[in-house]
Amino acid sequence: MKKQARPTISILPLGNPRAPTRKRQGELAELAFMSKAASLGFGVAKPYGDSERFDFILSRDGHLWRVQVKSTRTAKRGVYEISAHGCWGAHDIYTKDEIDFIVAYVVPKKVWYIIPIEATRGRKRLCLHPNVPRKPCYKYEKYREAWCLLKPTHKSHAANKS
Repeated sequence: MKKQARPTISILPLGNPRAPTRKRQGELAELAFMSKAASLGFGVAKPYGDSERFDFILSRDGHLWRVQVKSTRTAKRGVYEISAHGCWGAHDIYTKDEIDFIVAYVVPKKVWYIIPIEATRGRKRLCLHPNVPRKPCYKYEKYREAWCLLKPTHKSHAANKS
């Protein structure tokens, strides 16, 4: 008797006629982030409730990082946008006192951006260009798949020691 192959399941389905709501997409992106971060060897903690400005705390080698996860599914002229603010609107911009990184997931491309909060410079929206080679004129492309920024040896986090 032949075994049937199990169907491949995508955490964030594409082309779904019943596309997830924004809230559900955010929840699914958080699940994808937990899986990715854990597979890279990070400890992953989720705060109780949703009152904190960060979605997760990552840990590795005694270091902790506060992470806000964002996701996007739709491009406008090849550009994907995420918001760099909370649910209270554009005046609710994240600061370095609240989070360390915005981690953005571009769903159709299955690409992650690890963006230090300092790099956002108070911007409300961040434009991501995963369809093109990394270019200096695109501010956030150097953060595409930049998981190395979450290593204790990275210079931007040398002061993060306890």
